[in-house]
Amino acid sequence: MGIPRKSQRQRAIPCILMRGGTSRGPFFKAADLPADIAARDAVLLAAMGSPDRRQIDGLGGAHPLTSKVGIVSPGTAPGVDVDFLFAQVSVAEPAVDTTPNCGNMLAAVVPFALETGMLRAQGDTSTFRVLTVNTGMQCDITVQTPDGTVSYDGEARIDGVPGTAAPIAISFLDTAGSVCDALLPTGRALDIVELDGIGRLEITCIDNGMPMVLVRAADLGRTGYESVAELNADDALKQRLETLRMKAARLMGLGDVAARPFPKMCLLAAPRDGGSVCTRCFIPHVCHEAIGVLAAVTVATACVMDDSVAAGIARTPAGQEKTVSVEHPTGEFSVQLTLDPADPHTVARAALLRTARLLMRGEVAIPAAAWPSD
Repeated sequence: MGIPRKSQRQRAIPCILMRGGTSRGPFFKAADLPADIAARDAVLLAAMGSPDRRQIDGLGGAHPLTSKVGIVSPGTAPGVDVDFLFAQVSVAEPAVDTTPNCGNMLAAVVPFALETGMLRAQGDTSTFRVLTVNTGMQCDITVQTPDGTVSYDGEARIDGVPGTAAPIAISFLDTAGSVCDALLPTGRALDIVELDGIGRLEITCIDNGMPMVLVRAADLGRTGYESVAELNADDALKQRLETLRMKAARLMGLGDVAARPFPKMCLLAAPRDGGSVCTRCFIPHVCHEAIGVLAAVTVATACVMDDSVAAGIARTPAGQEKTVSVEHPTGEFSVQLTLDPADPHTVARAALLRTARLLMRGEVAIPAAAWPSD
């Protein structure tokens, strides 16, 4: 992972292609990319093959979940081991967004840092503190490192990924108000908006790692159990959700989000497979085949609030330590919440389990024009 080299027509940049949770994308050392943001974004667009709905000329997988990039550098804040900048590269537009986090790609950060020598293993397991530069959130990530190397083989299973792998534990230290000003950016757990064809609609605007707008599926005339294909073909629903997203974003202090991938939209329904709540999330215009890591944390948080739209729908266990099982189209996602003893409706800590795998290491070649000579 040294200095990028170039040929007459192309420039090669070191990278490692990683799967992180249910997402995938190339990881780069920050030092191997341009320092200038506009130049960096031009390089990332070229590397992923955007804008093009097939991303045929790059590493992208023609889907938001496989058009993601991780950028890693040594930690700069006290106690932080590595900094992680997540980039969501648009498939069809020439746009790179580094505003939100991605909890799935986060799972691959420490393995990447160990693979590249940025970090050194501590023993059979290694725990490092990671700062997500996008939002300033910190978390502790534990990976399996027997014999001083990253282990990807194991018995941990996550829905949305075939087979099993070594577990990666992520403990979030402070997720409230990751992009918005607060956990409840409107100051309320329940808001009412007017929506054409619906009338008064109850929603919860919440950000515990991911800005989201939660709405009961039944209030939009849906069950919340529809397939991903059915929802992606439901143009009437998607149009209403986008109108709702625009209205809610302004309530959340996010302004015009027409070109932003947040807030995410999520339909809630009662669980039907033994979990705590059933979800159908839009990211924000395509129905997610599962649910994002931080989206799951945010939904789980709403489930322990008496006044949110999840009240009367969600089924959560008693006690200060709760495992909230968030059902999604391809399975479930378990989130471990620790409630604040002084306020049983405040989440003091959120933790979850992910897996990751190194898929390929090498160099991505981009047209020389995408990164002109320095």
